[in-house]
Amino acid sequence: MTTSTQTKKPAIDFKFEIAVIPVSDVDRAKSFYSKLGWRLDADFAASDDWRVIQFTPPGSPASVIFGKNVTAAAPGSAQGLYLVVSDIKAARDDLLARGVAVSELFHPDSSVHTGTDEPFLSGSRRVSGPDPERGTYRTYASFRDPDGNGWLLQEITTRLPGRIDAEETAFASSRDLAAAMRRASIAHGEHEKRNGGKHDENWPDWYADYIVKERAGKPLPL
Repeated sequence: MTTSTQTKKPAIDFKFEIAVIPVSDVDRAKSFYSKLGWRLDADFAASDDWRVIQFTPPGSPASVIFGKNVTAAAPGSAQGLYLVVSDIKAARDDLLARGVAVSELFHPDSSVHTGTDEPFLSGSRRVSGPDPERGTYRTYASFRDPDGNGWLLQEITTRLPGRIDAEETAFASSRDLAAAMRRASIAHGEHEKRNGGKHDENWPDWYADYIVKERAGKPLPL
């Protein structure tokens, strides 16, 4: 494969839509994922031998499905399922309020961290508590469904360069957009201080530039 072929953008979008999770008790799993506050999209049964249920996490473009005769995988074998959040403490508190057993916050040992969003469910060194600098991609919490399928909460506030198409700035929910605006507000306050405290009449343009560049992982305006 040539370099030009590798970097050429496909002519059609390939949108990741569904992840299948294996469960042993369909109704028990449905009750658990309902308790999370996820949207129930479908519950179809064609016979006593087939049933499929679909849930979508809030703000997520992708969904999960499970059911009867949906997959041959062993119940509980799905691990390292990521749920990206902009405020991990708020997300953890929400799950705890719903009666979900969630781990304490943790971050990877810097001596073994590779700089990627690698899974830390087991076999890797964890350090208790949030990342001291609250670096993006660096703070986690975990929980499991009744079958043992493993989920990871990961706090991401700024995407690494190349992770977001710079031509497409979008937010999956009003909460994510509000969080981005709050970060822009704080940064803009520092911007005004550097300019002698003078009110910036073009603050909407500055906010927009900041939010788009933060989303795309580009250098932020000063």
